[in-house]
Amino acid sequence: MAFSRHTEDNLWTLIAAPTVWAFHFLLSYVVAAVECAPNSDIFEPIGGTRLLVAGITVIALVAIGFVLWRSIREWRYHGGGYRHNEDTDLDRERFLEFSTVLLAALSFVGVIFVAMPALTIWDCR
Repeated sequence: MAFSRHTEDNLWTLIAAPTVWAFHFLLSYVVAAVECAPNSDIFEPIGGTRLLVAGITVIALVAIGFVLWRSIREWRYHGGGYRHNEDTDLDRERFLEFSTVLLAALSFVGVIFVAMPALTIWDCR
């Protein structure tokens, strides 16, 4: 029984990176809201919250990076290219792989932009 390093892509692999981005967005802003919502001292540093958001960000970037690396590897294995206009299983596979590459890259940048406010703002002002 031979094992292949290549897998078939489907809609689950396509939405994996945007889902991680969405959960990162949700967790980052919930953590910040829990810290800043009491509004008792808006000038108090939020160092612990910033570290937690940084940790969540690193985990999200690693997960999205894995999806991106895997989809690039699969896309290149099938020849790369940008034209997927045939009605074949291979063209559908290549289309899903390239779409996953684009969505994962967008999600990677999105996670960085979501984390920027929490990592650059020192208090709840």
